[in-house]
Amino acid sequence: MFRKVLIANRGEIALRAIRACRELGIKTVAVYSEADRDSLHVQMADEAICIGPPEPSKSYLDIPRIMSAVEISSADAVYPGYGFLAENPKFAEIVAKSRVKFIGPSPSTLDLIGDKIRTKEIAKKVGIPLVPGSNGAMSLETALRTASKIGYPVVLKASAGGGGRGIRIVMNEKDMREKFPVAVQEADLCFGDGRIYLEKFIINPKHIEFQVLADSKGKVVVLGERECSIQRRHQKLIEEAPSLSVSEKKRQEISEKVGDLCRSIGYEGAGTVEFLMDEDGNFYFMEMNGRIQVEHPVTEMVTCVDIVKWQILIAAGEELTIEPETPRGWAVEMRINAEDPNTFMPSPGKIDRLVLPGGAWVRLDTHIYQGYRIPPHYDSLIAKLVVWGSTREEAIKRSLRALDEFVVEGEGLKTNIDFHKRVLSTLEFKEGRHHIGFVEKLMV
Repeated sequence: MFRKVLIANRGEIALRAIRACRELGIKTVAVYSEADRDSLHVQMADEAICIGPPEPSKSYLDIPRIMSAVEISSADAVYPGYGFLAENPKFAEIVAKSRVKFIGPSPSTLDLIGDKIRTKEIAKKVGIPLVPGSNGAMSLETALRTASKIGYPVVLKASAGGGGRGIRIVMNEKDMREKFPVAVQEADLCFGDGRIYLEKFIINPKHIEFQVLADSKGKVVVLGERECSIQRRHQKLIEEAPSLSVSEKKRQEISEKVGDLCRSIGYEGAGTVEFLMDEDGNFYFMEMNGRIQVEHPVTEMVTCVDIVKWQILIAAGEELTIEPETPRGWAVEMRINAEDPNTFMPSPGKIDRLVLPGGAWVRLDTHIYQGYRIPPHYDSLIAKLVVWGSTREEAIKRSLRALDEFVVEGEGLKTNIDFHKRVLSTLEFKEGRHHIGFVEKLMV
């Protein structure tokens, strides 16, 4: 087992990792920017090292600074969390070459699944259906021909994209000529890779993803699905497990294919395979993410599996001792963001009054506290409210009760707490008729 783990992240996921390490008897090292000096993960870790100014490029994304912290602290493992450097194969390789364990997939695996085009080819080989589209990267002329063949609307995606970025919906040929060069430029700017591929745009699909754990001995355990259809600007807001739209037969069928995909690439660690599901219940492969997901707690709540602990145990060479199980009850996660609920623009500021929800079967993953100043430099996520119920109806009612208790106030500070109440109260959500375009429809 590791002696000391450096947490190469911030916020609630850094706290989540610190807690898992503490339960495993492992010392932790927090890294932080100058803006996060008073953050809770800094206070809770056994050691803390400042790695630079507020800008992510000069702190949380600065590999030399993080590796210096690894050396100074004598950590023997690095936990990357999500975002920042979590799926960066170069970072994983540098960590490994320093004889420190990267808690995640190998650099070669991260490189492979980071290329959406190559991953789609492998998914196709193991029998996972793909959305009709281009055969790999393409030029504008190829995009025009392909779109004409499969029919508009289509969606342009960055080959190296992720996290909802690098996506453009195209409605017609004129739209294509305008958006294609912009998509290429954005892909190159954001990911250093200007390759673009094209897919048929599926009308009103659901976003379904399957949670995976895989050890170094080849055992793969698929922990069922999550539905993440409540989104804004391709960013998830509400997730639940299981999905009302997935039958037990379909769950087993997709889980088998997901397991085949992981085994075919020698996957190790925690990962997620994401799908779109059309109105007829057909699944189409989207991508695979080689990291912990923001929404992992809903799976933990219905399986009683500590996914973060297993990430650490697998990296330490332990074999999986768990088996797939039918989900028990229902869990809903609401991402509480410091943002204007009408425009979704960030709303940082100092928290003057904070009342946290509680009670049976209510979990809150957060790094905020009364008096904490939410910095403007990072993602607006400030908390994840996760609620379990024996039925979906009970989980929704309990979620609404917990949201009513949750108070985050400060001068000029806004959150999306009331937005979540509005979504959970709609008939469409209660009946499971929502889809990834639901929020846009709701906001009209």
